[in-house]
This record gives sequence, C-alpha cells and structure tokens, in this order.
Amino acid sequence: QVQLVESGGGLVQAGGSLRLSCAASGRSFSTYGMGWFRQAPGKEREFVAVMPWSGGSQYYADSVKGRFTISRDNAKNTVYLQMNSLKPEDTAVYYCTADPRGSITAMARRYDYWGQGTQVTVSS
Repeated sequence: QVQLVESGGGLVQAGGSLRLSCAASGRSFSTYGMGWFRQAPGKEREFVAVMPWSGGSQYYADSVKGRFTISRDNAKNTVYLQMNSLKPEDTAVYYCTADPRGSITAMARRYDYWGQGTQVTVSS
C-alpha cells in the first residue's frame, strides 16, 4: 500500500521560505514520477513541479520557476519542495503525488497516489 505523507506547511510572510516534505512508503519508488500539486480555495488543482524518483530533469509550472525546487532523498524515501520568495498567491493546500508509470506530466489524472495535503499560507 503506497502512502504519501506531507509535512512542513505553515504560515509565512511574503518573501519567506518553506520546505515541504513528502514521506513515501509502501514500495520501491525507483521507477515512479513524483510530483507536487496545489489547490487554492475556489480554484482547480494545479501542477507545481515533477521529477523522476531516479533523478534527472525537473519540470516546474511557470508561476514557480526560479523560486521552487523539487528534490528527493533516497535514503529517507522523501521528496521535498523547497519554496523561496513566497508570494500571497502561493497560498494553497499542497499535495504530494506519485505515478507508478514514471510519467513526467503536469496532468493530475495521470497520478495514482496522493497525500492528504499540507496547508501553506503566505501573508502579505
């Protein structure tokens, strides 16, 4: 049973930083694509970042490019999202997600597994 558990959300002032963590368990993720999505109140879930667990190219939404970085720690079976220069419009619930087919995609429906989400609130 795949489990994804996010942590690290909170309240931060504009311009600040947060690092989100996603602890993955249940099987080997070596062939998975790992992503982050977010959903603000009244809005659709949107893509943030994705990378293959095995390493390699990372892809980002234009809105976060240059400010956010996705990474993973094999030893800890954890995926991270480092968020710098946060803006009020980054306020949302952030979700970790995994695709066993290894797709590197911004399409939410391609991901089979989702965490419960962690709230990020950026004050102006």
